Amino acid sequence: MTISTPEGTDRATVPEAPLALEEQAPTRRRLADSQPTTRAERFKDTLYYLRGRGALEISGVYALILVGFIIASATNSTSFPFLNSNNLSGVLSQNIPVLAILAIGAGVLMIAGEFDLSIGATIGLCGVVFIRTANNHGWLLAFVATLAVGMAVAFINGVIVVRTKIPSFIATLGMSFFWTGVSIYVNGSTPATFFPGVRTETMVDVMAGNYGYFRSQLVWLIVVAVAAWFVLHRHRLGNKVFAVGGNPAAAAAVSIKPNVVRLQAFVFMGFMVGLASSLYVARTSGMQPGTTDSYTLLAIAAAVVGGCSLTGGRGSVTGMVIGAALILTIENGLVLGNAPGFYVQLFLGLAIVVAAVFNKFMEGKAT
Repeated sequence: MTISTPEGTDRATVPEAPLALEEQAPTRRRLADSQPTTRAERFKDTLYYLRGRGALEISGVYALILVGFIIASATNSTSFPFLNSNNLSGVLSQNIPVLAILAIGAGVLMIAGEFDLSIGATIGLCGVVFIRTANNHGWLLAFVATLAVGMAVAFINGVIVVRTKIPSFIATLGMSFFWTGVSIYVNGSTPATFFPGVRTETMVDVMAGNYGYFRSQLVWLIVVAVAAWFVLHRHRLGNKVFAVGGNPAAAAAVSIKPNVVRLQAFVFMGFMVGLASSLYVARTSGMQPGTTDSYTLLAIAAAVVGGCSLTGGRGSVTGMVIGAALILTIENGLVLGNAPGFYVQLFLGLAIVVAAVFNKFMEGKAT
């Protein structure tokens, strides 16, 4: 651009200014932008979610074992009656739900970074409470009382752990002997049994009803597992459990109270033990204090096999249920195959070690 004087001579040349760029508002990414929208994307996201918690791998293993058992039973149903209705209803659909409910309770507590080695003792005490209360006040009040006792026992265990800072492994191990002694003190050394007429048809239908290929315990498991899944994986309380188990200091820094969350996890564990004990005595019609200690190892083993980390902060409800089903299905297969009894213990011990090593490997890959 030139500037001319009145005489018409050019005095200076001024470069033209560049055109101003139009201002554009910055693009903001929202959390919803990264959420899967199609069915295929949601399915892929679910697979990644399960794999990150060890549930996908154990589900694949269980599916392979289940297919193998089904083929073996279909080809030779006489010597391996796995698909027999008595086996599916009388064994698997009664035993798996009880252990899976216990595994959910133990698994949530493990995600919070704690253990409870008094599960078996609490089952015995809750069973005694259910039977003795039902004999005097009916099974409905007995059911409520059993849940309350289970939560109270777990709450006491939790208070001891969070107040004294004693490792939960040691504290609950000592309390397991205490609660076994309490159940023997309350009931005596003889088995607790229902009075005639107390174990009504309604009670059996609700808590141990036979519906052909499955029992009502399976319905209880489905309801409990779905509710626990939503709380643990879709509710802020579940986020707090994972946060406290993964890094208590970081959780406290964002205004989460680790001790409160741990106590809530203990109480949830007690609720699940009370429910499992109620289902157990409704089926067996009796409870002998001191004979349910094996459930402690089985519940923790099912949670570990299902992907729960021994150090907290990792696990899924799906994995806990599959872990329980895997252990008892293989045990059932060994029994049907007339394998020696020690094979079950051999498998259980090996499964715990392999699952722990695998979980540690997955944690290393995550970091």
